[in-house]
Amino acid sequence: MQSRHTFPWEKLKSEFHSADLVLGNLEGAVGKVQDQTFSNSGSPVFAIDAFNIGLLGKAGFNAITVENNHSLDLGSEGKKNTIKELQKSGITPVSFENSPQFFKVKDTIVALLAINIVMGRDGIKPQLPLIEVSQKLRLARSLAKIVIVSIHWGSELLEWPNREQRETAKWLIKKGVDVIIGSHPHVVQKPEIIDGKPVFFSLGNHLFDQKYPETKEGLMVQLIIRNGKFSCEGIFTHTQPNSFYPEITRRTIFGLEPVKLTNPDFRINNYTIKPLSFHDSIGNKVVLQAFENKRKVWETHPMTIISIATFKPDNKSDYLFMLEKHYSSLDNEINLRPYVYRVGQNGLSARWRGSALAWPILDAKISPDDNKILCVMHRGDSFIKLDKTNSTRRFVAYKWNGFGFSGISDSTICVNCEKVFDN
Repeated sequence: MQSRHTFPWEKLKSEFHSADLVLGNLEGAVGKVQDQTFSNSGSPVFAIDAFNIGLLGKAGFNAITVENNHSLDLGSEGKKNTIKELQKSGITPVSFENSPQFFKVKDTIVALLAINIVMGRDGIKPQLPLIEVSQKLRLARSLAKIVIVSIHWGSELLEWPNREQRETAKWLIKKGVDVIIGSHPHVVQKPEIIDGKPVFFSLGNHLFDQKYPETKEGLMVQLIIRNGKFSCEGIFTHTQPNSFYPEITRRTIFGLEPVKLTNPDFRINNYTIKPLSFHDSIGNKVVLQAFENKRKVWETHPMTIISIATFKPDNKSDYLFMLEKHYSSLDNEINLRPYVYRVGQNGLSARWRGSALAWPILDAKISPDDNKILCVMHRGDSFIKLDKTNSTRRFVAYKWNGFGFSGISDSTICVNCEKVFDN
C-alpha cells in the first residue's frame, strides 16, 4: 500500500458505500508486536498499526467483529486498543462481551453477535453450548427482526465444514439464529441451508496476503431485506498474483426462496419496544425506546440487559421481566439480578427486584407453561459462603404472590423448571 499508493478497496468502494450496513471480521490487534501474548503454539502474531484502522472506515465498514484466534495476540490490552481505535474511526466494534449489537436498517432491527470457538494464543478454546451464548441469543431474538451470528470456527485450509461446525450451526439455528457467517479456514466452504436458514461456513479470505491459490478466493454475503423477508446473494472475490486487493468476479443467488422474518415486534401494553445499542461502553448496554403509533414516547437510560420478556401473572396486567447486571452488597459483585417492571406513559417503574434470592443466579426465565412461575438456575454456592468455582447448579421455582416472586417447594414444578433451561 505504501509503495504503490493505492487503496485496497478501490474496486469495492461503490459496492460498500451503496449498502446500508457493511460488516467484517478483523484478525489481529492494535499495538506493537513486542507486546504479544506468550505462546508455545507457533501461531503468527498480527499486530496492526492504529493508522490502518482508519482505512476500514474509508472503505465503508460500519461494524467490525473482534472475536477470533488473533484478537488476543497482544493480550487483553491489545483487544481494548483495537476497540478504541475502531470507535475513533466511527466503526462499531462487536465483541463477545458487547454482543448482541443492535443496528437499525431502514425500519428493521438487526442483531449481530460475535463468537469465537478457535483456540487463540491464550490457550483457551471456548466451548458451546454456553449459558452466556444462550442468553445473548435470547435477548437478540426478543428485540430484533433478524439475528446474525459471526462465528470463528472450523479447520484451516479445509474446503468443507468439519463436524464441530455442523453441530454448532444446528444448535445456533435451534436458538433462533437467522443467518450464520463463518470465518477461520481461509478458504471458501460451500454454503448450505440448514433447517431453513442460510449457513456460510467460511467466507475464505477477503483482504489477506496468503500465497496458496485457494486462499486468494473470497466470498461476500449480501443480505437483502424486503417486504418482511430476507434473501442472500453471494459475491465472489479474487486477488491477483502479487496482490491482496479483492476484486469481484461473479455473483450468485443463495437459497431458492426469500426467508420470512417470523419474529414479531416486541410489544407491551400499547408500546412497541425497540433497542438502541449504547456504543460508549464495551459492555452490552442497551437503551430501550418505546413507540406508540410510530412516535417515540420515552426511552430508558443505558442498561446492561441479559434477557427481556413480557408476562401476565395476574391475568390482567402485562409486566416486563428483565434479567440485568447490577452491583449488590450481597456478593460485592456486578452480577445477574432479576427485575419486574410496570410499563406506562412515563416509562419503566420497578415493581420487584430479586437481589434477595438465596443463591447467586446463572439464569432466570418466566415459565412458558405458567406466567405465575419464575424458573431460576442458581449456582451451587450461596451468598453466605460464596464460591465461584462451584460448578453444581440448583433449579428453583418461584411463584408470583401479588407483590413479587417467592420460593415454592413443589418438586414437580421444580423439575419442569429444570427442563426450561435445556441447552
